[in-house]
Parts: sequence; structure tokens; C-alpha cells
Amino acid sequence: MITDKIRIEEYDYSLPEEKIAKFPLPERDSSKLLLYTKHNDFVPGDEKFSEIDKFLPDDSLIIFNNTRVIPARLLFKRDSGAIIEIFCLEPVDPQDYQLNFACTENCRWKVIAGNIRRWKQGPVTFLNTSDDPDIAGLDLTAELVERKSNRIVVEFNWKGGDSFSKVLEICGKMPIPPYLKRDSVPLDRIRYQTCYARIEGSVAAPTAGLHFTDKVLQNISDKGIKSGYLSLHVGAGTFLPVKSEYISEHNMHSESFSISLELIKSLREYASKHIIAVGTTSTRCLESLYFLGVQTIENKTPSYVSQWEPYREQGFDYAVEEALDALIGYLEANSLDHLLSRTEIIIVPGYHFRVIDHLITNFHQPKSTLLLLISAFTGEAWKDIYSFALNNGFRFLSYGDSSLLEIRK
Repeated sequence: MITDKIRIEEYDYSLPEEKIAKFPLPERDSSKLLLYTKHNDFVPGDEKFSEIDKFLPDDSLIIFNNTRVIPARLLFKRDSGAIIEIFCLEPVDPQDYQLNFACTENCRWKVIAGNIRRWKQGPVTFLNTSDDPDIAGLDLTAELVERKSNRIVVEFNWKGGDSFSKVLEICGKMPIPPYLKRDSVPLDRIRYQTCYARIEGSVAAPTAGLHFTDKVLQNISDKGIKSGYLSLHVGAGTFLPVKSEYISEHNMHSESFSISLELIKSLREYASKHIIAVGTTSTRCLESLYFLGVQTIENKTPSYVSQWEPYREQGFDYAVEEALDALIGYLEANSLDHLLSRTEIIIVPGYHFRVIDHLITNFHQPKSTLLLLISAFTGEAWKDIYSFALNNGFRFLSYGDSSLLEIRK
């Protein structure tokens, strides 16, 4: 398998602390835009994000991830005084996100729990540091119901009849990335969220979309570019570092997504034109559609794309149009207007992109799976792109600047 020889050390670069954007710029679209497209003959160039519409190809379809970040960090206190931090990952009971958010008394979540060694049994009480009467009225508690090395499940209980979504809004903190090395502030409630966020469920923002404003979206529409929205809930695994020497030994995280039949039909229409993904999350979802389509062709239920499925030696001779047609046929035959699935796909050098040919994305951490995706998309040019960004005042990571990349075929 081609991934057996990929060493993560080959995808490292020096990222000085001062290059990491700790806070967003005052205006979303005032960020810098690095161009690596035919507009600039595949030589990195420096533009303004507010003018990105000028550089998008005509006759194209741009895809956004409309997931909404939830205030997933909650602080609790044991009777002994020990502080327990709970980071909600994904719903367990009810398992459906929207049903879980609608619960009004209790629900269960898979979580990460800080200081769990101090939490043996019994409920812990939410830490109301501001003595807020609204928080006090909820009487929010959490109790361990499952504890294994790789899986911790807690049950939340509260009073007052509010939905769990409302409970999180009242009590939770935004789960900003750990590399920002600061606590979340009220500004993060607004800016660590895209302007088109709609569907609750992410514990990390699809950060490529943070630069867009209503005006930028209108400019794109005025140019005649069609847009579409999918929902992929970004998990905490997006921040997991690659610790193994070879990428073949890394376990990729899994994320759920939803995409409408209407959008899949649009993708089919633009398959021979231009499809632009906003962010690596949109990319992973869109590229997964091809493999789900192949599963359908092979008379399987299109429900899950495993980490290494794209790298098997046989079975991927189908055109992307055939794969999308198969998915459309499956959904119509089953009277479904949305495809609900999960993907564990990892995109590394040697991967063959089948759906997208343009990518809007930020600048990613060294030795990360996201940087591997960029390398898969641009080839060895990623080194020139990142060197240009480092030497020309670009800001890095979630609150940093943006880039528009075109695949080099």
C-alpha cells in the first residue's frame, strides 16, 4: 500500500509561535489570501480574501460545511472540591444529534473528561462561578455511566424544561483549539463560528469558512457561481497529532455527515466542470461520496467509508459520474432526500482526487493529517506555498489567513 512508506517527519516545518493567530482579525474578510492557481501560473501570490470571487473559476460549484459549533466545554465540581472538565464529543442516547439537543431532562454523551482520576462515582455538579441564577435553576449534574480506556460516557441531568441545546448555550464554553493556549472569550462565541452555521454538532469549527461574510457570499453568487451546503460535524480528532513514524500506523477519527439528494445531483451536473471545497472537512465529505457510490455499485449499503478504503488495489475504475449516479439511484429508490453517513477517510500523498479540483483552506499544523491532505492536493509544492506564507506575513491555523489552491494535474 502506498501509505506504508509515508513518514510523517517529511511533512514538518518550523512554525514560530508568533505566526499563530491567537485571535481573529476585526473583520472576517480582511484576511490575506494566498493564491496557488492558474491565475498566477501556480506561483504563490498574495491577495485579499474579500476579493476571492475574482479568482474563482467560472461555471463552478462551491460547497460549504454548515455545521454549527456547540459550546462543548463544561466545568463540574465534586463534593471534595475537585474540578472535572467535560468535553462533549458526540451524542450516545439519543444518538441522533437533533433529538439529543431537543431533550429536556437528561441525555448521554461520549466525552473527554479532564481530571477523571478524581471522579470515581456519583454525580458532579456544574460549577457556577458567576452565581448566575439561570444556571443555578438548571441544577445541572453529570454522572459517569461508562468508563473504558477509549470511551467515556456521561449522563447529564437538569431541571427547568430547557432543551439540552439551551443548557449548553447557558453553561458551556466554546471549544477553541488547544494550540491557542488561552481561555475562550465572549468574542469566540461569534467568531469561532461561520456566518452560515446552521446545524448543531461540531466541537471544532470548519475554519476555512470563518473568512466568509454575507457580502463575499453575495459577490460569489453575483458572478454566477452556484453554492451548496453539506453538514459534517467536526470532531476533536481533527486536532490529534500524528505520533507514529509512518502514517500507515495512525488511526484516523470518524465523523458523521449529511448531504442532500439535491446537492448530489448538483455535484453530478458539475462533475466535468469545477467543484470548489471550502475546507478540509468539506473535502473529506465530498471525496467520500465517490467511495460510497462504488459501494452502491457493488450492491452494498452506502453507510461508511473506512480509513484505508481509498487505497485498496482494485475496484475504483468507475468514473465519478457513475458513482454519483449510483448514489442518486439509491436515494431515489429508497425515497430518501438526504444521505446520512460517516467517514474515516484519510487523504495522503498518492491519493487520487475524484470530486474536487479547488480548495479553500487555512494553514495547518506541522506533521498533521490536514497538512498531508494539502500535500496530496498540491504535491511537493506545499513546501513552496508554506514557505511563501511564512515569509510574507501570513497568519497560521484556525484564526489565521486563507488560501485558494487548485489541484495540479
